[in-house]
Amino acid sequence: MARPAGRLSAADEDAPSLDPAAIERAYLRERARRRARIDRRTAARSSHARFFVVLALLLLLTVSLALFSLREIQTTFGI
Repeated sequence: MARPAGRLSAADEDAPSLDPAAIERAYLRERARRRARIDRRTAARSSHARFFVVLALLLLLTVSLALFSLREIQTTFGI
């Protein structure tokens, strides 16, 4: 049968429960998480911008190719 837990003495209650290294590690971990969150947000924003730039370039290429083809067709068939 298990024994009930004993009472903590006054000296044990005043002792810090965490060592300073654990506090520092937790602080560094939170900074790393915050930095990763900011990096993900920045990457998403730049990927949206890259997508629209590529889309605009493809649209420009399509329009210029269509105009060039139309001009060649007109000169070939005399329209």
